[in-house]
Amino acid sequence: AAAQAAGVAGAGEAPSLGELLALCFEELCEPELVQPTFVLDHPTEVSPLAKPHRTRPGVTERFELFAVGRELANAFSELTDPVDQRARFEAQAAKKAAGDEEACGVDEDFLTALEHGMPPTGGLGIGIDRLVMLLTDSPSIKDVIAFPLLRPEGQPAPKE
Repeated sequence: AAAQAAGVAGAGEAPSLGELLALCFEELCEPELVQPTFVLDHPTEVSPLAKPHRTRPGVTERFELFAVGRELANAFSELTDPVDQRARFEAQAAKKAAGDEEACGVDEDFLTALEHGMPPTGGLGIGIDRLVMLLTDSPSIKDVIAFPLLRPEGQPAPKE
C-alpha cells in the first residue's frame, strides 16, 4: 500500500516482496543517487545468477555501483549450485512466458556445466558501454550497445 501511495508503477502487481523492493528502489531511490554509491544485497527474486547471501536469507551476494542516477556496475558471487540455479531459471522462464521481457529462460548448457562442477566465481559488469551510457545520458544500457551479442530467439545461426 505504501509503494502504491508513493506512486510506484506496478507496485500492486509485484508477485513477491523482493520484486516490490526492486520496483521501489528503481522508482524512488535510483534517480536520487547522484554521488557514487554502492547498493548491496539485492533480493533473490531479482538476482537469478547470484549466490544466496551467507548470513542474510532472502538476499544475494550482489552489489551495484550508482552515480548520477545511473547504474554503472553490477557485480555478484556466481551461483554454483545446479539445483538452486535450475529452480531460479524455471521461475525466470515462467515470468518470460507471462510476458516479462527482461526474464531469461532455462539455459541447459549452463546447468550442465554447473552439474559437472564449477568453482566459486564472481562477475563484475563495467565497461565502455556503461561509460558511454553516462556520457550520452542514456537511461538504459540497451540504448548504447551497438552490436547486441544475442540474436532473436528462434532464428538460426548465420551461415558462414
